[in-house]
Amino acid sequence: MFQTPAKALSIGRELGPWERRILQVDAWREWRAGCTRRGSDDTATGSRSLGQSGTRWQQKPSMESVAVVAVPFPAQGHLNQLLHLSLHLATRGLPVHFAAPAEHVRQAKARVHGWGDDALRRVDFHELAISEYASPPPDPAAVSPYPSHLMPLLEAFIADAPAALAALLRGVSASHRRVVVVYDSANAFAAEEAARLHNGEGFAFHCTAASAFVGRMDGGAQLLRDVHGLDDLPVHAFVTEEFLEFIGKRARVAQTIPSSAGILMNTSRALEGEFIDFVAERLTAGGKKVFSIGPLNPMLDASALEQGTARHECLCWLDRQPVASVLYVSFGSMSSLRGEQIEELAAALHGSKQRFIWVLRDADRGNLFTDSGENRHTKFQTKFTKEIEGTGLVIIEWAPQLEILAHPSTAAFMSHCGWNSIMESMSHGKPILAWPMHSDQPWVAELVCKYLKAGFLLRPCDKHAEVIPATTIQQVIEKMMVSEEGLAMRQRAMALGEAVRTSVAVGGSSQNDIEDFIAHITR
Repeated sequence: MFQTPAKALSIGRELGPWERRILQVDAWREWRAGCTRRGSDDTATGSRSLGQSGTRWQQKPSMESVAVVAVPFPAQGHLNQLLHLSLHLATRGLPVHFAAPAEHVRQAKARVHGWGDDALRRVDFHELAISEYASPPPDPAAVSPYPSHLMPLLEAFIADAPAALAALLRGVSASHRRVVVVYDSANAFAAEEAARLHNGEGFAFHCTAASAFVGRMDGGAQLLRDVHGLDDLPVHAFVTEEFLEFIGKRARVAQTIPSSAGILMNTSRALEGEFIDFVAERLTAGGKKVFSIGPLNPMLDASALEQGTARHECLCWLDRQPVASVLYVSFGSMSSLRGEQIEELAAALHGSKQRFIWVLRDADRGNLFTDSGENRHTKFQTKFTKEIEGTGLVIIEWAPQLEILAHPSTAAFMSHCGWNSIMESMSHGKPILAWPMHSDQPWVAELVCKYLKAGFLLRPCDKHAEVIPATTIQQVIEKMMVSEEGLAMRQRAMALGEAVRTSVAVGGSSQNDIEDFIAHITR
């Protein structure tokens, strides 16, 4: 894992360029804090603060410095991953600016897990002004499981964020030698704004599996189908026509945008080494840099889970359960289950007689903070909690997923197969009961179940219109939790988890790639 420069010096290891930079930045912070305590005017002559906190870079920094501006797509699985990357870079001494609409800055900060307040204070958060937009609740009975209720947000974001980002970048550019814009691959406009700067450089950040790109490249379909027997399940097959039209317009615009300097992928060679090499070979031939730097989520252990006094009730409940005895059930922040399906899943969980934590929530609104507070699951939660008599928990609010997956009492994860969730689960050695809903999730389920052999497919995505009966769900639960085949699957996931954790430790492939990225942008 990451060592601080002070720790490296204490064990006699020579510092690299970015570690020396950390010491310089920390020394600057200490000096500035001293000026503040003394009421000095020394910091008043610099430029205005670029961040919301008003505490960093108020003195005009050296023109030799390099700043990173992170531009996430405004949806939870995207916000979370790019905030993790921002925190990794900021704690290594780089000035990092995280730019999103106000409500999504608030959402990202409220939901991030595994980092302390000190780490968050190292990132400058910026609010990109966008027009007001409708923020309706999701429709669990919709024909498509894709969260179409988010379209007003996406339209407003794409229309207004470019101008707000351009203004931010001009300010950062004026006081730094280089501005590195790390943008969600869905935000092509950020690449255009980076290219407008005389000292700008753009890197696309991909929030899904490297293997998801393979089928679109020359020779990729043959690798997936003929070598590994995998079905090519493209994203466009599992979204709405409305979203395809929206993306189509963006794609036509993107064709006129200068190419990025490279890509960053939240994946690990421990999971996708062959596919990472396939993608990298083709992109580097075109002059692009490729860095696989995942998983970006913190690696938690038992000691980390015990820290702090404000622990979620579910973690205290997990403390009382036997090791590897609890099934965690959650379908992410962009999916909703129909009422009939909820009843069948409840019957399956109860009938399996297995311990469980079930996070039962509907998909997020575009703006979380316009929610009325009413919850259609409240009555069900009360009724079902009485029926299960302590063998499980039903949570209808946000839950600390990373801590749940890291807990030794958690055995497996029934998941929608969002890439963020899969990386969190694999990095803590927990196998998957795959229930994909939309977007890239069907492909991720294919990767996990057929290629990694770290999960059982519970429902193919093309069956989304059907209600899965309790008997079918219960069979898969029992297969994972009590059968010999399930035990082998859990052992396989544990081995993968060890390999993933090794990849982010000192000398690991992901650790090396993030250091190579830092060395490249600070060259």
